[in-house]
Amino acid sequence: MMRRMVTGFGRRRTVGLCLAIFLFVSVAQAQDGQAIVDAAWQYYRHTASTAVMNMTIHRPAWERTLTMKAWTKGQSDCIFFIVAPPKDEGNGTLKKENGMWMYNPKVNRVIKLPPSMMSQAWMGSDFSYDDLAKSASIVTDYTHTVERTDSLDGKMVYIIRSVPKPGAPVVWGLQRLRIRDDHVLLGQEFYDEDLQLVKTMTGTSIEMLGGKPFPRIWTMRGAGAGETYSVIEYRELAFQDDLPDDLFTVSALTTLRR
Repeated sequence: MMRRMVTGFGRRRTVGLCLAIFLFVSVAQAQDGQAIVDAAWQYYRHTASTAVMNMTIHRPAWERTLTMKAWTKGQSDCIFFIVAPPKDEGNGTLKKENGMWMYNPKVNRVIKLPPSMMSQAWMGSDFSYDDLAKSASIVTDYTHTVERTDSLDGKMVYIIRSVPKPGAPVVWGLQRLRIRDDHVLLGQEFYDEDLQLVKTMTGTSIEMLGGKPFPRIWTMRGAGAGETYSVIEYRELAFQDDLPDDLFTVSALTTLRR
């Protein structure tokens, strides 16, 4: 009888120890995941930045290219304008904290976009308004867990599962990130509320841009979309310590020299 009691106690202690280890590992993975995502977004946006980019929208029957200038500050503010082709020149978009505005020079009108519009396609591309702004929502509105690690070109790559926090005002039911151990974002997958893959963004051609390794080309492709995709290619990129606050205002959409 005593032997059976001791054996039972030992089994319960073993189960308890295994559960404690599992919980410790899960918490550690979540903490590591949050730290990795924090560092990657800080690396991506820096304190402030300026850029010139080409966006090519490719469809099986046609293709067109836009050139944009963009400025970012902190983890939420961003303003960008189309500078070519002439028919689209001057169209601007501002992301300021949780708000987003769009300017159309043909009608000289600024429109505030409702939150539901921020996940919609920008200028008919596969990138949404939110994709281009690259805001910190992914950092603050999701819980991040390291699923596994891979190796690429001699560097460790973290595969991170990002699940929305309860009540978070987000569209995606799940995101999956690929982040190199030097903070370079390599990819981002977007899943709907049923956890079905909707689209994938991939960063390639990692070069020294703005003084640090950075993907020069970003490709957004819908799941099963075949030859339907959009590509952003950086022509210029500079990271800065600061930019004026009045650059990121609604009035700047109509007055900023482009």
